[in-house]
Amino acid sequence: MSVLAPLSHALAAALAGAHHVLTFAGSDASWLLAIAAVVVLVRLVLLPLTIRGVRHAHASARARPQLQALTKKYTEKNAKSSPTQADMMAMMEERRKINEEHGVPRFAMLAAFAQLPIFLALYHLLFDVSRDTAVGAMNDSLVSSLGAATFLGTPLTGHGYLSGDTTHLVITLGLAATAALVSYVTQRLWVLPNMVRTGMPDSMLRIQELMPVISAGGMLLAGSSVPLALLVYWVISGLWTAGQAAVIHRWFPTPGSPAAEKQLQTS
Repeated sequence: MSVLAPLSHALAAALAGAHHVLTFAGSDASWLLAIAAVVVLVRLVLLPLTIRGVRHAHASARARPQLQALTKKYTEKNAKSSPTQADMMAMMEERRKINEEHGVPRFAMLAAFAQLPIFLALYHLLFDVSRDTAVGAMNDSLVSSLGAATFLGTPLTGHGYLSGDTTHLVITLGLAATAALVSYVTQRLWVLPNMVRTGMPDSMLRIQELMPVISAGGMLLAGSSVPLALLVYWVISGLWTAGQAAVIHRWFPTPGSPAAEKQLQTS
């Protein structure tokens, strides 16, 4: 059994339950609404991690000037010789004290990595049921119902750009392009301006500038193989991410970022 199986079964129960509640909307709309309901549920579950991530970004930004000064201090001290073990230990202790002073958590990245299993489990769930495989509460009857559901005449369980007729190609490509566009706009307008770039190497700056294009291109490439139901999920989830990023950019910008400087100028 996969390590993601418990999460996949929990998400299957959420999808099946949402569909049961929304059957009044009709065979096609009920599945689209059920996918949207799962998006909302997943993002609400992840909201505490998102808030924690914003707080971590703010704490790290406040600590950054002192950490940079600390690095400069020890770099200059050891400019003519290799740093001793005592110097390394002293530097690490000072870094720890600075991080504690500003409230930077020791395991801050765990919040970001905790989201990955949920998204992978959802991917496997939608991929499996689109292949007529029952998963937990998504039994054979519900899998068959999903298999008969369509979006603008295109089966929700259809895979890739070339697995159907011209209508299938247009709808699938359109959804993938929409997901890619939403991702690009989100990162370009709200994520990048909310990042602190002071002191960042030029190579890292160039990579950050390319991330919106890389992310959008990845979605277009993935659209060639994933089920249409997952593309619907990506579009709805992307719109949630866009709204969330816009709120953070506008009201909770990272200190020292272009977004924070703009807020100070307009306030």
